[in-house]
Amino acid sequence: MKKAVGFQYRNPDPGGAQGYIFPILRQILQERGNRGKILDIGCGNGSVARQLEREGFEVWGCEWDPAGVRIANQGFPGRFMVWNVNDPADQFPWGGFGSVISCEVIEHLFLPRNFFRLARRVLVPDGLLILTTPYHGYLKNLVLSILNKWDWHHHVAHDGGHIKFFSVRTLQKMMQEEGFTMDGWQGAGRFPGLWKSMILWGKKKAN
Repeated sequence: MKKAVGFQYRNPDPGGAQGYIFPILRQILQERGNRGKILDIGCGNGSVARQLEREGFEVWGCEWDPAGVRIANQGFPGRFMVWNVNDPADQFPWGGFGSVISCEVIEHLFLPRNFFRLARRVLVPDGLLILTTPYHGYLKNLVLSILNKWDWHHHVAHDGGHIKFFSVRTLQKMMQEEGFTMDGWQGAGRFPGLWKSMILWGKKKAN
């Protein structure tokens, strides 16, 4: 029986979604974040972190796949560690981050609320949270149905694929229930209403 062994990162190259997500991510950080440390939850091979470092940000990261962490640490030794987001958040060894980012990660999690609990654990008061995930809304869902593309879209043969499918409304609701404001969102990639991804941002609420 084939054993799941992670995403098998082999190089530091960025993923396909990074091209249309990164410009928006950078703009939000520049306009709404602070110049404190950033934690990238689900950092993969560190490709987003490397781009942000070139923009002058200080980025740390955690990732469940050891292969990705090894590659990420080649550029910034000690800044990236293996961590499963389902492990108890209060045991996470780092903290004091001004911002948390997470790109195309939450759709892979059986227990996405654990992601928000980790983000709250590490953020300073009023810290910024930015996360991205594939977009779902009425028009896109309708087009998928008309074109009979749901089998393709759900990627059932893709090990490690997407298991959660969010709309803006459902993700906003979860953010707010887990102690965050939802201050804005923006679609990314493709055409309005048929976006590939959505980017949501908000702040950690006071306890």
